[in-house]
Amino acid sequence: MAEQWRNLKFPIPPLPTTAYTSKTTKKRKTETEKDVRKKEIDRARNKTRVNIGVAFERWRELRDLKGFKIDADLAIFLLDSYQASSLAVTSTPSKRMRTTQLMPAFSTIVGESLSDREDDFSGEGLLFSEVDDNAIHTLEESMSSLDLQDDIDENAFNNIENSFIDWAEDETWSPGEESDVSTSEGETIEESDDDDDDEDYVPPFCVRAGGAFATKICLEDLQTISMEDTVHDSSDIETSKPPPVPGAVQVDKEDIIVGQRASIAYHVCLKQLAEYLLLPISLCPKKDPLTSLECGAPGPFHIQCKERGTAVILEWICPNNHCVWQWNSQPTFKFGMQAGDFMLATNILLSGNNYAKIALLFRFLNMGIVERSNFFRIQDAYCPEIIKDFWHDKRAEVISRLQSKDSVVVLADGRMDSPGFCAQYCTYTVMENDTKEIVSVVNIDKRETQRTSVIMEKEGFIRSFETLCQEVKLAEVCTDAHTQISALFNPNRGKFKDSGVLHTLDMWHGSKNLGKKIHAAGQLKGCSILLQWSKDICNHFWFCCKTADSYQKFFDMWIGLLHHVTGEHEWALDACQHGPLDDERDKEWIQKGSVAHKALSEIILNERWLHQVPKYLHFRSTAELESYHNHILMYASKRFSFSPPVYEARILLAALDYNHHVHRQPKRRRDGSLEYRKVFNKKSRKWSLYAVKEDKDYSYIQDLQRAVVRKRVSSGHGLPRVSQKRPDDPRQHGVLSGVPAPSIQELLEKQVRRGLGTTLPQT
Repeated sequence: MAEQWRNLKFPIPPLPTTAYTSKTTKKRKTETEKDVRKKEIDRARNKTRVNIGVAFERWRELRDLKGFKIDADLAIFLLDSYQASSLAVTSTPSKRMRTTQLMPAFSTIVGESLSDREDDFSGEGLLFSEVDDNAIHTLEESMSSLDLQDDIDENAFNNIENSFIDWAEDETWSPGEESDVSTSEGETIEESDDDDDDEDYVPPFCVRAGGAFATKICLEDLQTISMEDTVHDSSDIETSKPPPVPGAVQVDKEDIIVGQRASIAYHVCLKQLAEYLLLPISLCPKKDPLTSLECGAPGPFHIQCKERGTAVILEWICPNNHCVWQWNSQPTFKFGMQAGDFMLATNILLSGNNYAKIALLFRFLNMGIVERSNFFRIQDAYCPEIIKDFWHDKRAEVISRLQSKDSVVVLADGRMDSPGFCAQYCTYTVMENDTKEIVSVVNIDKRETQRTSVIMEKEGFIRSFETLCQEVKLAEVCTDAHTQISALFNPNRGKFKDSGVLHTLDMWHGSKNLGKKIHAAGQLKGCSILLQWSKDICNHFWFCCKTADSYQKFFDMWIGLLHHVTGEHEWALDACQHGPLDDERDKEWIQKGSVAHKALSEIILNERWLHQVPKYLHFRSTAELESYHNHILMYASKRFSFSPPVYEARILLAALDYNHHVHRQPKRRRDGSLEYRKVFNKKSRKWSLYAVKEDKDYSYIQDLQRAVVRKRVSSGHGLPRVSQKRPDDPRQHGVLSGVPAPSIQELLEKQVRRGLGTTLPQT
């Protein structure tokens, strides 16, 4: 029935009054042997397709309106409607009987459903019940004036209104084989026994497209579209040629690999997939270098997996050991570099990891990894300069916002790259006090200060301060109590005495230094009681700096501490500001005039200490900078050494990370309440509470990745074998130790095995 429906086009002219004969229509001679075989296979499988084009929406609406569940029921309804209309316009009884007999009842349409077809086919047909003779004659008159043979209108030709009923060209059936149907001449046609047992038998009843045209169109001269090509444009398909084998994906722009998803794939699974698929090459196309003849070995081909860095290469090998085709699991750059190797090498640096740990992880997973030498070459050639330029761009945005402020207050502090006194690098960082954003990062190498590490922090401050004074209106800079930096602001001989910038000290470092002095005094004989008062003395200093707005007020409150520790809360000139004290005390009063009291007096009334007090009265703290220094450990651990460019790049990555996420909001639960965590402080042996912030997004990383890949693509050459040093690279000053390294042979001759007094064996 689907064959009938595909050929059915409306409206339908009146059937001829002459009776049908048993003579079958001849087979079309222009049909190729391949097409005939294809049709026989499709007919055996009852495979059909029906295309209704733009009438699809109306089809669905009518099906829903009539309450049909499947398209086959609607097709039967429309065919029955056509029969009724045919009976209404035909006066010959024999034609009515034949038409009724040609429409057996079916429950389904075998093959592809009409609802599955979405081909672009135009033309809207009338319903069968709406067809009449006047519409047919009007359409014939309108189409008779067209020269259809020269310029065929596809939509008009395939329109259901321009079709007529005809018999299908099927040699297995003829009208003479119908059962007990009387023709107009009174003859009776006997029914075939084979058709009687077939419930799904469909008589070769069809509709010819373009039958209503006055000028007939010869379709035999046109190319035939096979069943496989019905959803494609036949002009774009060459069925005789196999599809071309795709080549390797080349990275010619950053979007090909940046942001793309990647997964861990096991070789056994890749090989299973490759063996399941059919390679679109039937014969080996490789040529013999001696005879220049193609190998021609037939498949199936042997598949083998090869590991290349982080990628896997699948190769199809013919029986003559020729590589028929090669598939790479990764895109490749020009000159053959694997995209996965490149991205792994660069992202190890961007994520703050180090090669040794990642290589050990890959080793445990039995995964391939980029070679160690290639990793350092990729890292040195493409990453440091890009990261440095990216930091300068982001820093310029921060500086532009600060330039509109009348006065800028900054916090500054230095950080060494090692826990001991053998530092190679010093990172000096400046943070804006209000926004807590990093505005300056300066890295000092020991070789830049005549291999003296004690003056690296001073040099870092000088570079940072001179740069910021030229960019923003700097009003105040707060540092720790570093004597060399404080000397720069000496009003008599300091380098920055005329800068007009106020130098203040950090309260946290001041309290810590005060606690160190009290702890040292408490170790003396007869002064152990000071250890019990250490915390209270530091808290009193914190309170005085917070509440006092002048040095005199601070001094009056500070000097009262000597009376309070002895139990005297009122004296001649002043009194303590605390309320009533509890009778039960956990520490004793310090006896006035005792050794401990005199030691405390020396600390509190120290002239140098009192001289620094005005720098604490602004009550500044560099605690956020200390948090940033802790964050640097994620990118540059103190237990690993790095070259100067890579160390600087890692510090700048930490600054980019900190600035990008410094304004994260606290995380909230579903009920809207804040989410808290608790942490134990080993030093104070107390629990602390802090609010959990939202997860980091690292959205700037893709911009860095694109810049790095863009540099590789636009370089025009492969990986450089020798890294070029910048003019400002500290390695230009020689080795860090300043002493040339001897040869290994010299060290072997001088080395003595410990405890034995013999030299080590030479190999």
